Amino acid sequence: MEALYHGSKLIIQHPAYGIGNPENDYGLGFYCTRELDLAKEWACAEEDDGFANRYRLETDGLSCLHLNNGGCHILNWLAILLENRRFDLSSPVSVRARQYILDTFLPDYKDYDLIEGYRADDSYFSFSRAFLANGITLEQLRRAMRLGKLGEQVVLRTPAAFDALSFVEAIPVDASIYHARRLSRDRDAREDFRKMLTETQAGEEIYVSTIINEKWNNDDPRL
Repeated sequence: MEALYHGSKLIIQHPAYGIGNPENDYGLGFYCTRELDLAKEWACAEEDDGFANRYRLETDGLSCLHLNNGGCHILNWLAILLENRRFDLSSPVSVRARQYILDTFLPDYKDYDLIEGYRADDSYFSFSRAFLANGITLEQLRRAMRLGKLGEQVVLRTPAAFDALSFVEAIPVDASIYHARRLSRDRDAREDFRKMLTETQAGEEIYVSTIINEKWNNDDPRL
């Protein structure tokens, strides 16, 4: 049993399976976080008050794909993102990189009840585009995912996961506080990213073009 939070403009007592945006990070599902403050920020994506809906999740018997550990790596996360989110890929290297990552690193994720991993807020999304455009290295992408403490999400994807979720309460959220915090967190991540780009990298600099040209696979020890 664990607590999960979902930030929204609405009180959502009964999340419905099959409802929502299929172009979210991990496809159609109900997106939550274990962190109350993050849910409050996500409830205030715009300058309107909202609610941090609190739930209990009975995890016994549910399968979970942990994208940040348990044998997965950053390119598995990126492959799922590429399959579900819309990317504006204008350069030939970006188009080629997208296809190679999808063909090589996309995990079999669709039958899992839960998926846990990074949330692709605006800054994380921009870091991913930079990597696909050969603008940052693999190590810089890994480091960028930890900048700004933008948090992780837990996504319920199957009827079994929805059945295991029960509503506890709706916590009112003041947008005058948490909208500003959301913007500040994103600004901090972008500022830390700019600083990181000026630092000297240790070891070999691996770009997405290197991964493609050397035909890395999902079991490559460098991942």
